[in-house]
Amino acid sequence: MSAFDELSLDSTLLRAVSDMGFACPMPVQQQAIPLALDRRDLLVRAPTGTGKTAAFGLPLLHRLLAAPGRRPRALILAPTRELARQVHAHIESLARHTPLRGLCIVGGEETRAQEDALRRGADWLVATPGRLLAHLRRTYMDLGALEVFVLDEADRLMEIGFLPELQEIVGYLPARRQTMLFSATLPSAMAGLARELLDNPARLDIGETAPPAPVAEEFWPVAARQKFDLLVELVRRRGIEGMLVFARTRQRADALVRKLVAAGHRADVLHAERTMDERRRALAAFREGECDLLVATDLAARGLDIAGIRWVLNYDVPTNPEAYIHRAGRTGRAGLSGTVLTLMAPTEEVHVAAIEQFTATRRPPSRLEDFAYITERQSGPAPRNRRHKPAAFNTRPLGDGKKESPFTRTGKVRPAYEIPDPEKEARKKRKRRSRIKKRLPHEK
Repeated sequence: MSAFDELSLDSTLLRAVSDMGFACPMPVQQQAIPLALDRRDLLVRAPTGTGKTAAFGLPLLHRLLAAPGRRPRALILAPTRELARQVHAHIESLARHTPLRGLCIVGGEETRAQEDALRRGADWLVATPGRLLAHLRRTYMDLGALEVFVLDEADRLMEIGFLPELQEIVGYLPARRQTMLFSATLPSAMAGLARELLDNPARLDIGETAPPAPVAEEFWPVAARQKFDLLVELVRRRGIEGMLVFARTRQRADALVRKLVAAGHRADVLHAERTMDERRRALAAFREGECDLLVATDLAARGLDIAGIRWVLNYDVPTNPEAYIHRAGRTGRAGLSGTVLTLMAPTEEVHVAAIEQFTATRRPPSRLEDFAYITERQSGPAPRNRRHKPAAFNTRPLGDGKKESPFTRTGKVRPAYEIPDPEKEARKKRKRRSRIKKRLPHEK
């Protein structure tokens, strides 16, 4: 198939596709659009950055053009505000030459303004589950005319705990509808959700469970306390501008940004505890080149589609292999090249092994020349082992300028560890039991 003209889409949609510079449909679009136009339920797995939004957006708009109206006839659920806004903007671009109108319903915005917009009516809605439910529980919102229901990044919706909200939302929808589930991964936990929502679906499995081919992957073994130094050195030596850095938690992301700013780098942070205005400013600065390093949690692994991201760095190895695929998918989008760097502490080797097993790819470790690596033993104290011989628990002399604790023996030494004595512990236990007064049942 060489062009969108062969997909039997409305001429206004084909004109918009041409305006956006898309000449040929991508594989997921070639396979999903004809099935969606036949009103089949779909269960689609396709790598990130391969055109999933247009794969469900074009047939959705084609169906709505048949009978536009004021009541919402299509609903798209997304796990994050950023992804919802991104999907809404993309569908608006596809519908630029049509009379159709959509709304984006997400948290962090004034509820009354969204209520007024819903009362005026819309053809399609893009929403996050929490804010959508807040409107559905009121009388002014009705989804009785809904014809198409789309779950974008469905596995992420389940992963971050939206399953109860999702089940409640489905209760407001008509039983007869077309449902489409799109995601970059399809874990086994989604099987139950698919059985519940889909009716005889067509399943499409596009691509491999690995980052796109243009993406180079590098794993850098390093001691945990030396990760920041290696990050700064990699940025300096490679002249990196515009790197997306992933941290495991919000606290680690904030701490890393503070260290980067103190070191003279232009850095900002993106996570769920920041306000919508702060998140928008951070994304705008990163897109415009005013911020060189954007540190984010996995919130950004599904919600960012910034053209031209060439560098992604995992400051913390994700514990979930699917999360690694989504992080890597922020670069190498639409066939462009990119590089994913992963800093791997000794304690994170088990997560790297899980990623290699999931993607069926072995990744050799990388090493930076002339970098003063420290050994694993230097990276922190060794774990305490109580099975050592008693000689290993010898006392140590007091250091210069240190006072002896009043709770230790008098003299020039103090014990480093207390040698466990099982018999002594048993005597203490028997003594405690003897103090307990035995009471009859009626005395309790």
